[in-house]
Amino acid sequence: MTWGRTTAQSKVTEKQATKRASGILITLLATFCFGWAPIFGKLAYRAHVSPLTLAATRTVIAAGVLWGFYLIFWRRLIPISWRDLAGAASMGAVNGIGSLFYYTGLERVDASLGQLLYALYPIWVFVFLSAAGHHISRLAVLRLGLTLLGVYLLTYAGGVTMDWLGVMLMITSGAAYGWHLVLGQWTLADVDSRTVTLYTLTAMAVTVTIARLLSGQRWEPISPQGLTVILLSGLFPTALARLMAFTGLSLLGGVQASLLGVGELLITLLMAFLILGERLTPLQWLGGGSMVLSVVLIGRESLQEIGWDELLRQGRWRELE
Repeated sequence: MTWGRTTAQSKVTEKQATKRASGILITLLATFCFGWAPIFGKLAYRAHVSPLTLAATRTVIAAGVLWGFYLIFWRRLIPISWRDLAGAASMGAVNGIGSLFYYTGLERVDASLGQLLYALYPIWVFVFLSAAGHHISRLAVLRLGLTLLGVYLLTYAGGVTMDWLGVMLMITSGAAYGWHLVLGQWTLADVDSRTVTLYTLTAMAVTVTIARLLSGQRWEPISPQGLTVILLSGLFPTALARLMAFTGLSLLGGVQASLLGVGELLITLLMAFLILGERLTPLQWLGGGSMVLSVVLIGRESLQEIGWDELLRQGRWRELE
């Protein structure tokens, strides 16, 4: 009997390890796609596309692509209960509002500085989950500290004059994204992450489109260059990245996924170096090393420390103490 229990426990542990490894890989792929968002944003602004137009059109395109794909290949994933639809809609609304802040702020600050401020969203995830009763491990705190150090070094301002409105908009967008991650973690309890992605992105598209219409701005003609950038932005950092992000979220949980997600800053800085002509200083390379170390330390996290999300989903808050 003891041997049987040991074998069963070993299989459970192996299953958890496989789930964790898959979650990390999927989240890293999503991170790569997300890292292109500010690059495409800056390229769109160079093509004279306004922030609200970019936010609205790229999201509508992404939602349309997903609906077409689901209707052809994943029709079985379309049905959703009214309760789960409300949860997905709330996530989409929060993320939609956050994207409006993001692209409005991105127009006013450099891509690197914008990603610094936006990449602070793990702090907001920690705040929200701690308020809900989640115990944060010491290793997670250490990884967060390394991440924040890396973010600071990577985007060291060097005395450049700040656009404080742009700064506040980017910080707010990060907070909205952090809250969106926490909502997603709870919403994903019994729903396929691909279904959640479809309806969340749809709600996001509705939110940003309403905001664009209410802004009263004239719908300016979009150049071929601007249209190309919008299409790329809708496909990669919006549709594909979110599909992978929700899948990783369901496997890792909000804290783990958010800490991995700050790696998108590295992708942004690399693409900014290659495409926008930005240069990395020795301090920024040091910051990149700090963030890589933070990601490597994820492998040291005990598998038992990722079971808290199930307690949160079931509302068993007291057991977290």
